[in-house]
Amino acid sequence: MMSEFVLTKLSCSSILFLASHLVLSSPSSFTMPAPTKPASEQPKEVNPLNPKGLKPCCACPVTKSARDDCFIKYNSDEAAIKCADLIDQHKACMRGYGFKV
Repeated sequence: MMSEFVLTKLSCSSILFLASHLVLSSPSSFTMPAPTKPASEQPKEVNPLNPKGLKPCCACPVTKSARDDCFIKYNSDEAAIKCADLIDQHKACMRGYGFKV
C-alpha cells in the first residue's frame, strides 16, 4: 500500500515536472525548450591583467603581508605615516591586476 502511494506520488511529480518544462509549439505537438547552461558554466570574460582570475584577497600576497605587518607594528596614528610606502606599493600591485583601488 505504501509503495503504491510513493510510486503514484513520484509519477505525478514527474508528470508535473515535464509539463512545466514543455513548450506548446502547435496545438498537436509539444517540444522541450532548448537547454541552457547554468550561469556557473557560462564562459566568463577574462581580464588580460588577471588571466588566472585571482580575487583581491589573493592577488598580491607579498605587498599585502608587508603592509599588514607594518600596521601591526605601529599604532593607528603612526601607521598611516610610517606605512605609506607599503600601502602605495600594495595599491600599485593591485592596480597591476586590474583592481580599482
